[in-house]
Amino acid sequence: MDERLIDSLAAAVRSAPDDLTLRLHLAGLLVDAGRGGEAVEHVATVLATEPTSARARELMAQAVAPPSAPSPADQAPADAPTDAPTDAPTDVPPAGAPTDFDWRAAESDLGDPVGPMFVDGATEDPGPAAFDAERVGVRLADVGGLTEVKKRLEAGFLAPLRNPELRRLYGKSLRGGLLLYGPPGCGKTFLAKAVAGELGASFIHVSLADVLDMYVGQSERNVKELFEVARTSAPCVLFLDELDAIGQKRSLSRNSGARTTVNQLLTELDGVGSDNEGVFVLAATNHPWDVDPALRRPGRLDRTLLVLPPDREAREAILRTHLRDRPVERIDTRRLATATDGFSGADLAHLCESASENALMESVGSGQVRMIGMADFDQALSEVRPSIGPWLETARNVALYANASGEYDDLAKWLRKQR
Repeated sequence: MDERLIDSLAAAVRSAPDDLTLRLHLAGLLVDAGRGGEAVEHVATVLATEPTSARARELMAQAVAPPSAPSPADQAPADAPTDAPTDAPTDVPPAGAPTDFDWRAAESDLGDPVGPMFVDGATEDPGPAAFDAERVGVRLADVGGLTEVKKRLEAGFLAPLRNPELRRLYGKSLRGGLLLYGPPGCGKTFLAKAVAGELGASFIHVSLADVLDMYVGQSERNVKELFEVARTSAPCVLFLDELDAIGQKRSLSRNSGARTTVNQLLTELDGVGSDNEGVFVLAATNHPWDVDPALRRPGRLDRTLLVLPPDREAREAILRTHLRDRPVERIDTRRLATATDGFSGADLAHLCESASENALMESVGSGQVRMIGMADFDQALSEVRPSIGPWLETARNVALYANASGEYDDLAKWLRKQR
């Protein structure tokens, strides 16, 4: 092959890069000259413009094909007989033929196949459940204060569950659930765990992030799967946290997905198509007036319980709990309980954290470790304020102007005492 001809054609291609015919001619000469690597670049340029070009595809196959092994006739010595039959079989593929691909070897290099999402029908391995049922070791005795709340829980919820004979005698139904409401940080979630501990039941905590999904229909599917996990884990306490977000009033929702999610929740609470025996539904919210009224109808979340900020005895018990594992010295919890009127349980925990922080920072500065004293709490009291003020303003308006049905009479009674 005349190398000068190839060099001349290469110069012509550089001068006219859009001349595809010229490129193909140059690529053919390069393939014939055994310079397939240089030919690939020119053929790829042609295929980018004309992907259906048969000539370009043929040249590409020839350019990337490995060099063929010499035939036995080529390796025979000059004096070897040449009268061998011309139709003898050979394993050498013709020049330019594509090589075979070992698919079995390629599949063995891959991991386990991943199934497609949203496939109807049962599978051999469904994988881990989206919701986990846990066991809790908390009992009502571990809840500081809230004596009246504990009594109402015992009378309206726990006693019928513990005494099935009396329940059947008096015709007491287990249908329905319990809605805990009140200001934030007052222990509604902790109470729900304590109920599960009293029943010896598993516990599933559900928030808005566990249910809400950006894809159409997936939120409803999450609700359905949630109740299926609860039924298979019975006895189980299913706790719906921040119910005003999950079950917002459909009349106020502009999102059709939120409305259909509430519809699915209503269906599951009614036990349509399945049995909710052994599934005890508890819910908590700071704003029960924002919950869809259909969720609070009989047979659903038909019982409500107001969880108020802790009284003085409860505040003292909460303070003792948070100081139990800290190095304290001469802490007057009774005086602190009196000085923290209106504090929620979360506020009291924050107060103890702030006092501990004061002692820690002084120990770091002086280089000497010291105990937590009343001076640290006095400083923390000057910085920490009750956090339920905004909730009280909203609750007062509801109790005064939106309580025609009397469902918030207990809230109104407590607010009158607060004055």
